[in-house]
Amino acid sequence: MRIAIFGGSFDPVHIAHKTIVEVALKKLDIDKLIVVPTYLNPFKSSFYLEPKIRFELLKKVFADFTKVEICDYEIKRDKVSYTYDTVNYIKSLYKPSKIYFIIGEDNVRNLHKWYKIEELKRELEFVVVTRVGFNQNIEDFKILDINIDISSTNLREQIDLNFVPEVIQEDILNLQKGRKIE
Repeated sequence: MRIAIFGGSFDPVHIAHKTIVEVALKKLDIDKLIVVPTYLNPFKSSFYLEPKIRFELLKKVFADFTKVEICDYEIKRDKVSYTYDTVNYIKSLYKPSKIYFIIGEDNVRNLHKWYKIEELKRELEFVVVTRVGFNQNIEDFKILDINIDISSTNLREQIDLNFVPEVIQEDILNLQKGRKIE
């Protein structure tokens, strides 16, 4: 089995996240793509949407994608998790012959700071998603050319439903109004 792992905060999930999954499914020779929302990114001190809400939103966005699984491993740990631990957990479940790990181009500059990065480099192949405004040295990586000019940070500051997948737009509006999602 060949898998790709797409980890991130998804805080909130937006159209670029959906596009990354769509392109990865077309461009990577994989049997399954596992989306792993973090409980809390090791490089951040807080989150905008509660982890369980982000998990539910991701399930809605990718409900019709047969090769996509939303994994709650990091959320269930209820603490900061490291990619190294998550990869080992997923390896124990699926025994994959190949693992791709999808990261945004903005993450390349901090890759050397990741926990057990040398072991990760031996265990998997990083796939870098291009992003507008970033010009990292990415020649050594497999590349998914996306270049959508959106970030979760900007979206948190001002929700623009044009950048939110249609299936969760009402949920995002309800969350802004302090209502629960359904």
